[in-house]
Amino acid sequence: MPLIRQRDFRFFWAAQTASTFGAHMSRVSLPLLAATTLAATPFQMGLLQAAQTIAFLVIGLPAGALVDRVRRRPILIACDALRALLLLCLVVGFALDRVDFTGLMTATLAIGFATAFYEIAYQSYIPAVVGRARLVEGNARLESTNAVARLAGPALGGSLVQLLGATLTVASQLVGHLVSALLVTRIRTVEERPPRGERLRMAAEIGGGLRFVLGRPVFRAITGSAATYNFFYAVMLPLMMLLLVEELGLSGAAVGALLAVAGLGGIVGAASAGRLARRFGQVRVVWLSYLVTVPTTLLMPLTHGGWGLALFAVPWFTVSCGIVVYNVGQVSIRQALCPPGLMGRMNAAVRFIVWGILALGSLTGGTLGEWIGLRGGLLVAGAGMTAGVLWLLLSDLTGMRDLPADEPSAPRAADLPGTTDAVKP
Repeated sequence: MPLIRQRDFRFFWAAQTASTFGAHMSRVSLPLLAATTLAATPFQMGLLQAAQTIAFLVIGLPAGALVDRVRRRPILIACDALRALLLLCLVVGFALDRVDFTGLMTATLAIGFATAFYEIAYQSYIPAVVGRARLVEGNARLESTNAVARLAGPALGGSLVQLLGATLTVASQLVGHLVSALLVTRIRTVEERPPRGERLRMAAEIGGGLRFVLGRPVFRAITGSAATYNFFYAVMLPLMMLLLVEELGLSGAAVGALLAVAGLGGIVGAASAGRLARRFGQVRVVWLSYLVTVPTTLLMPLTHGGWGLALFAVPWFTVSCGIVVYNVGQVSIRQALCPPGLMGRMNAAVRFIVWGILALGSLTGGTLGEWIGLRGGLLVAGAGMTAGVLWLLLSDLTGMRDLPADEPSAPRAADLPGTTDAVKP
């Protein structure tokens, strides 16, 4: 029976859709609140942007350890409820003219912390809802929503701010998180309670998650490829924007339209991920999608005006499509091969590595732009993103088509560093 016909998955998918759209809209509406209502300075705007994602660096690893100690469904409900409450406080505060920049920063940080817990628990909860045999199908459907939200969320948030005002737009996101929490409460799938056993110190549990990811060749290859891609992707972003705006002189609307091509590519990738996995193999499609699509970024430094914009749009669409297929495959592999008791720490460790490197990449991109120019920096970025596939090609993944049906790679608890016998495969 298709997943779409399974009651619990429909509720989970609908909840994730509501929550994801709310999160992506917030990335536009909260900064607009600061700019329009509080007259924030550029430095304050930078602080506010950092506040939205810094939680993954600050609490990402301990959050994974905590997620592994409890059921994940209550965490999802609590995080959505907390985000709704914080947004309600902002709506009321702005309506009464009682919110200053410090208050907005505090609320944004708290929302970011709740989002970090939600994201880690969400990826760890998927196997309980869909079963390990259907992870590719489930992740493909969920990733399609993420792709649409990345494309439409900011645009919808900006449009609503223009039509309704920033405060009412924040109120609409509040409703989205409440709807998500209510939908998750309707899921009937029984999630096993993690065995208590002997609790290790938090540092030991975090270390166990990191050693699990870095100490196993498949996880190390997947994480290394993602981190390499993200680093050079972050190198590319500031150079790409300067190329389009300053050198080519495109308007804001034109730049927005070109960037939206990535969302379209993501939707296509999500829609085809399951079919490609069946055609080429669940494991093989991970490195194959990366190898075929990411090298097209080497064309982007050749972008020029007129029809030459296709040298930006076509690679941007292609790589976005391929990376979504890659993401669906690699997330499914990680979920299938990780013992349930380590799922939260594994997801937290991976996110800590592959998202924590983004800030360093952005700083490197700015430096390269100063040293060798925008197009030279973009060429380095494209080459670096392409080189990320070497982690996959030099690993055991190239010798596998699909994961073994009996999942022999999932280790026993006794074999895991930093864990106890309470962790079961």
